[in-house]
Amino acid sequence: MQQILILNSGSSSLKFQLFLMPNETVLCSGLIERIGNENSKFIYEKEDYKYEIEIPILNHKTALQLVAKQLLDKNTGIIKSSEDIDIVGHRVVHGGKYFSNTTVVTKEVKDKINELSSLAPLHNPANLEGINVAEDIFKEAKQVAVFDTAFHQSIPDYAYKYAIPNEYSNQHNIRLYGFHGTSHKYVSEKAIAYINKPNSKIITIHLGNGCSMTAIKNGKSIDHSLGFSPITGLIMGTRCGDIDPTIIFHLAKNFNLTLEEINTMLLKKSGMLGLTGHSDLRDIQAKADKGDKACQLALAMNTYRIKKYIGSYSAILNGLDAIVFTAGIGENSSYIREAVCNDLDFLGIKIDANKNNELLKTTRAINTKDSKVKILVIPTNEELEIAKQCFNLLKN
Repeated sequence: MQQILILNSGSSSLKFQLFLMPNETVLCSGLIERIGNENSKFIYEKEDYKYEIEIPILNHKTALQLVAKQLLDKNTGIIKSSEDIDIVGHRVVHGGKYFSNTTVVTKEVKDKINELSSLAPLHNPANLEGINVAEDIFKEAKQVAVFDTAFHQSIPDYAYKYAIPNEYSNQHNIRLYGFHGTSHKYVSEKAIAYINKPNSKIITIHLGNGCSMTAIKNGKSIDHSLGFSPITGLIMGTRCGDIDPTIIFHLAKNFNLTLEEINTMLLKKSGMLGLTGHSDLRDIQAKADKGDKACQLALAMNTYRIKKYIGSYSAILNGLDAIVFTAGIGENSSYIREAVCNDLDFLGIKIDANKNNELLKTTRAINTKDSKVKILVIPTNEELEIAKQCFNLLKN
């Protein structure tokens, strides 16, 4: 039996779970959200004990130190010594061309993760920070990296290649990589089991602070909304999603902005934050309910973009068996799910409003009986998927 601590750093969050493997027992779990804000929230749970507090947590390093302190707490912690942890598994967003499989962390691996930070500036630095802090705290544990890009290695060349001069694609590896792969893999496997159809056509919709969609055929990713970096596709918390690339040149020429300033704008100041002043969907929905026009428009833009991708992915799949909502927003926002699914009758997608409003934390269908397409809500569990991959890598 091995104790495996999983660290999953998002752009503004940190989820963690401690597993006893291989029986998949969760010894404790927790979440830190709104990292970088004054009202960050820390939640820790084990058995029948739950601890929750709002405090300023300004960066991922502070968040990770808080997690370690809690795990080792004499009264409410779960381990007596840092040596009790056998493996620390890390979600790493961008593996580029270098990593298509789960791998033990070495100096060379860390150098590559750092090298790829320019392609995932909101994530890879936080992922690397997590590795470095974990190495300091859990000195005896094996550090293992699981890459978000790995699941999308099955995307065909005509889908991942960009129409730019071949030298940049072939020699410099500028292509679509895809992200959130651990989540899309986990929920697609759950969906296939739920509908009992291995040869299925599924669209998985991962909606959190970062958002993405994947077209999945027979269990394999064949297209994905995020591309060379995690900025394209859907409208996200602070990221713009799809825009006309000439906007970048227009901003540089007419507003005297540097490329670095534009990059920061598109990654950290755009999306729902740029449209409303808020990056958290709960705040946006609350203001929209009170009549805020900017928030109402932003929600309409957000759900409209998701609909567009459902349509395009249904076309490339040549049919559709199920769509899956997952991650923080996808699992919890009945408003977003209903707004996305309304007026998709042509595709055979019909949502049941009563089922959609049920507050359940299990895999469930929220479509009407006469809907040709299953509408599923499946809680993602990237941490369990990472733990399984870590255990399988090192079980011998």
